[in-house]
Amino acid sequence: MGDTEEAVEEAQEEVAKPKFMPNIAAPKIPEGDKVDFDDIHRKRQDKDLAELQSLIEAHFIQRKKDEEDLITLVNRIEKRRAERAEQQRIRSEREKERQARLAEEKERKEQEEQRKKQDDDAKKKKVLSQKTLQSGMQAKQAEGKKGAKKQTEREKKKKILADRRKALNIDHMSDDKLKEKATELWQWLMELEGEKFDLTEKFKRQKYEINQLLTRVQCHQSAKGRAKGKMAGRLR
Repeated sequence: MGDTEEAVEEAQEEVAKPKFMPNIAAPKIPEGDKVDFDDIHRKRQDKDLAELQSLIEAHFIQRKKDEEDLITLVNRIEKRRAERAEQQRIRSEREKERQARLAEEKERKEQEEQRKKQDDDAKKKKVLSQKTLQSGMQAKQAEGKKGAKKQTEREKKKKILADRRKALNIDHMSDDKLKEKATELWQWLMELEGEKFDLTEKFKRQKYEINQLLTRVQCHQSAKGRAKGKMAGRLR
């Protein structure tokens, strides 16, 4: 039996030898020792499986860590976004409050200026009415003293005053029209004040020139009188 087994093994070795490697002998397995390829294959599979499981576990651990980092990052972004939105809302509210204060302050100033302007207009209108009344009374007094000759001049003054003192007819006007009318009257009053100032300055200048001329005439007459006195003394 031993010889038969050896013959079978040699025949198998001859068949297993590659034809292109005729001079290379197959390694001989030591007699008495048997190699368990199934055990080696099983151990290698167990090792590969253990390594694969380690890699899978490491992958899932890293993935879990990445997911936690991602969640943390998303939460931080959302928190920052909410903070920015809150800051923007606060800034918007403060800007609205500031604009409201500015508008309120502007309206208050406009009302004060309008009220002050109305008071000034009323005062000026009152002064103008008083001056007009005084002028009319003075004109009447002067006309009464001067008689019928000044009647025409008085009528002229009345006509001028009547032309200047036109009826307002403001009952039907709106607020905007009243403002325009007040502005028109104010400008007209300023023109009258300017004319009055020019006439007053012209009157002062003419009065000064007349006084200068009178002084020069008096000086000339005095010098002429002194010269006549000297001539009379010499003739004597």
